[in-house]
Amino acid sequence: MAVQTVAGNATTAPVDLGPAAALSCRECGERFELGPLFACASCFGPLEVAYDLPTGSPEELRKRIEAGPDNIWRYAPLLPVPADVADKPNLNPGFTKLVKADNLARELGVTGGLYVKDDSGNPTHSFKDRVVAIAVEAARAFGFTTLSCSSTGNLAGAVGAAAARAGLRSCVFIPHDLEQGKVVMAAVYGGELVGIEGNYDDVNRFCSELIGDPLGEGWGFVNVNLRPYYGEGSKTLAYEICEQLGWRLPDQIVIPIASGSQLTKIDKGLQELIKLGLVEDRPYKIFGAQAEGCSPVSAAFKGGHDVVRPQKPNTIAKSLAIGNPADGPYVLDIARRTGGAVEDVTDEQVVDAIKLLARTEGIFGETAGGVTLGVTKKLIEAGVIDPTLTTVVVNTGDGLKTLDAVSATSQATATIKPSLDAFRAAGLGTA
Repeated sequence: MAVQTVAGNATTAPVDLGPAAALSCRECGERFELGPLFACASCFGPLEVAYDLPTGSPEELRKRIEAGPDNIWRYAPLLPVPADVADKPNLNPGFTKLVKADNLARELGVTGGLYVKDDSGNPTHSFKDRVVAIAVEAARAFGFTTLSCSSTGNLAGAVGAAAARAGLRSCVFIPHDLEQGKVVMAAVYGGELVGIEGNYDDVNRFCSELIGDPLGEGWGFVNVNLRPYYGEGSKTLAYEICEQLGWRLPDQIVIPIASGSQLTKIDKGLQELIKLGLVEDRPYKIFGAQAEGCSPVSAAFKGGHDVVRPQKPNTIAKSLAIGNPADGPYVLDIARRTGGAVEDVTDEQVVDAIKLLARTEGIFGETAGGVTLGVTKKLIEAGVIDPTLTTVVVNTGDGLKTLDAVSATSQATATIKPSLDAFRAAGLGTA
């Protein structure tokens, strides 16, 4: 992986990204000035944002957060964004519902409290709005004029929408065979949408090449050269879950795995809340969820390995179809450190879980949500997830984007003539 310096792409003037102090290598710890970098110049390890976090009374910080807007900018003191971020043109994602899923809990035999963090309520109906919102602020700070990404679908739409709102050009890249709903949603915002023949890993390699070419000058790739900032948006899921639980940690949380960044950043967010004294420091377990047709992290976890061996994806859960997940090794570390696990489910179990969530709680999750709930169900039945503890399941997107997954088994109950006799003859309307 080349170190991204992008001469000429970014301003050399000091940048204002709030409490962000530097970039730090996750492997060797070397620190770098804030900039459009994603790999350590010494060891090529991934970079992440290091902070000068607020000091003082936790109670005062809680009050400051609670007085903020009903979106992720209430957590601006903990994010790499300027203090006036809420006043800029952006999509203001976040503070989505944490649904107490009592019907689902009864179905699964959970007695300790079951919640669904439903991120389908974001502006483009997936959690990707969170990460893109942070990346947009970094793009502005570094003087980029075009917003771009490699995407399995949801990110493409989030980038297109955020760029339109921010007044930036967008050009996004997707695998050629994505679900049509995601293609339309990415294209409607008026930016350039380019299909690449191949899977997500092929798309990502192409984008890495484009960054080093003059054609890519002035481009901010949210999940490549802006990746350290982009990833921080997932921390807001952790912040919201804890605040919505009354400023306490969940006992167990189940998170889908694509690149693995969402899971690692949720853990980072929980650790920050503990460090700041905003929540009580006590044990929690993190579980990762994959589809069987793209389960490199699950395979490594169950095999007791530290290295994640790439796979060629073959699953209906295309938003999770990343065969070589960048954060896979860190996911393994977190699952093992917290006493959690990484598991996978078949496509059939994914569909069953989508319909179970819809039937019990009125939440229509996309295939990634089906993966997460399917794994939750599987781990409860296996005795790995404790049903007596508070459990949070993350639904990352809206099922309207992945209609093909359930369309064959979700059709009209009957088609009748417009008469009561026909209604009765069809045996409808009776308990």
